[in-house]
Amino acid sequence: MTMRLELVPLTVADVDRSLVFYRDVLGFHLDHDVFPGNGMRVVQFTPPGSACSIAFGTGMGVGAPVSNLHLVVDDLEQTRATLVARGLDVTAIRDMGGGVRYAFFADPDENSWALQEIRPGALLPQERAGEEP
Repeated sequence: MTMRLELVPLTVADVDRSLVFYRDVLGFHLDHDVFPGNGMRVVQFTPPGSACSIAFGTGMGVGAPVSNLHLVVDDLEQTRATLVARGLDVTAIRDMGGGVRYAFFADPDENSWALQEIRPGALLPQERAGEEP
């Protein structure tokens, strides 16, 4: 059986504000901004290099903010610096040990995101504990 996560719906209060945030601050690719009818609007973005997209809009239902979505990056310092230069409040980098590092931010609607870097040579948990893989 094959399963792929391809879309994560987000709840936002202001669709246009979120469109600007994801396009201009995060640099996501705008896939769709459509009005299929009945007052509905669907906006879909895909992060650069990702196979999974996000979507938000009007008439799509209401939900709680999504927590801790991960964007895996190759160079955490560079990605963080780029986002900070675009005005985003990103936490300091946290080294979790074993070659794994994070920085965190939220969108204007408190959907929270993690920038994750797994450095080359990162150890699996059992390798850190001295166990056989």
